[in-house]
Amino acid sequence: MELEVEIERLGAKGDGVAAGPEGPIFVPFTLPGERVRIAVEPGNDRARLIELLEASPDRIAPICPHFGVCGGCALQHLESHVYLDWKRAQVVAALKSRGLEAEVEPVRSVPLGSRRRAALVLGREKAGLALGYRRARSHDLIDVAVCPVLSPRIVERLPKLKQALAPLLGGKREAKVGVTDTENGLDIVIEGVRPTPATLGAFAGKAASLGLARLTADGESMAPGDPPEIDLSGARVRLPPGAFLQASGAAEAVLAGLVREGVGGAKRLADLFAGLGTFTFALARDIAVDAFEADEAALHTLEEAARKTPKLKPVRTLSRDLFRAPLSAKELKAYDAVVLDPPRAGASAQAQELAKSQVPKLVAVSCNPGTLARDLRILVDGGYRIARIVPADQFLFSPHIEVVAHLER
Repeated sequence: MELEVEIERLGAKGDGVAAGPEGPIFVPFTLPGERVRIAVEPGNDRARLIELLEASPDRIAPICPHFGVCGGCALQHLESHVYLDWKRAQVVAALKSRGLEAEVEPVRSVPLGSRRRAALVLGREKAGLALGYRRARSHDLIDVAVCPVLSPRIVERLPKLKQALAPLLGGKREAKVGVTDTENGLDIVIEGVRPTPATLGAFAGKAASLGLARLTADGESMAPGDPPEIDLSGARVRLPPGAFLQASGAAEAVLAGLVREGVGGAKRLADLFAGLGTFTFALARDIAVDAFEADEAALHTLEEAARKTPKLKPVRTLSRDLFRAPLSAKELKAYDAVVLDPPRAGASAQAQELAKSQVPKLVAVSCNPGTLARDLRILVDGGYRIARIVPADQFLFSPHIEVVAHLER
């Protein structure tokens, strides 16, 4: 059925929220104060925007021609200051939900074209071959030739990359394509297909002209030259296929700076969930670091880079599943600072051990304000004081936000 409604607020995922006959209705690509005509099915809280009747003064023209159709961005139509204020408000709300009162600083922004990794889909559609993102609220694909969020080096290669990867599909309808912009070319991981040796060989002949550093398909990798590397605070780090990497190099620099500020003066530090060394190398310029990580490939890469990087304080790599075996309060006595950067699920078990410890300085980094607030509640109840909260807009035009928290005893 069709309804005419007024948008009251933005929801947590960036959709406009209106009051409907059966409860809240979520309307993508709308803003508070706007009157809109929508289509909504009974029993469904998600609506489709039919017509914008009255626009918000905060509405601006989106910078991407795919916006409103593509499911990748949610908020290109919102004026930048209002957009950043809304993101900050998500962090404030998450803290308040746990009874935490702390000043949240303005959101640190990052430039367009700074996202260095993308999760794309290659598929055969009725209109032909497509390499891009899903349509909003659909499994259909949009063929993407422009994306203002992505690194220009990725965007300019998309059309040629689509044609070069097409034979690897074989008889499959679609495959996932991960693309990372590294120091020495694009790193491609394609999942969901098993290319034949012949098709891989044919692709290898095109790799150099495409600016590829490596292709990984069905778990097997081929590199026409040196393996892909990334720069982490001056350290050249080889990138394992599919390894976690901060989405934006610009955001990574902001986060690393904030982490360094939060542990200033420390002599020995534990970097928990260290990954490839996102913060390890930024910190090891001045501080001896013990890097704890469960991913053996990432840990080996970190260790190798630490050996080759000059002028670092001692870096030790330790294999540890911190979900199953968090560092105990007794083990934490060895450190005068800790950096905690867990996955989206947070690290409540490790937070409980930290709350029992006497570590004087702690920096928590998270891409999920909800789980961060839960873990901060544990730490505050254990005697820590929140000294600083800084959000960083690593995920442009999406509802996601990265947060750095400084805590002290």
